Amino acid sequence: MTHRDITLDQQWVPSACTLPTAEQPLRVAEFDALFAAAVQAVHRPGPTRLRLDLVFSPDNAARAAELAARESGCCSFFAFTLTIDGGAMGLRIQVPEQHIDVLDALQRRADAAAGGTHAA
Repeated sequence: MTHRDITLDQQWVPSACTLPTAEQPLRVAEFDALFAAAVQAVHRPGPTRLRLDLVFSPDNAARAAELAARESGCCSFFAFTLTIDGGAMGLRIQVPEQHIDVLDALQRRADAAAGGTHAA
């Protein structure tokens, strides 16, 4: 599989992404901002699945939904599910096996923004 080098200091954007290259750093920054403002905990229930517990608020729900919708438009391999239930909010992200490295990088960014609150 071909993809760009993925580290915390570099973009995690896969080569399959159709977002114009000039816009990719802005999208990464949007994810980082969401993670920094809203992620309470990071869970990895399986190699192809990631779950983020988010701070419950209408603003965070809107930001997460809008960002997920835009990301699905350029990287169609992502499957996002936003859940709101009983005052709790979560964002589930799933990828096919060939994009696990992208999910790994996304998890590292979420972990770093959440202060390392990774859970199994």
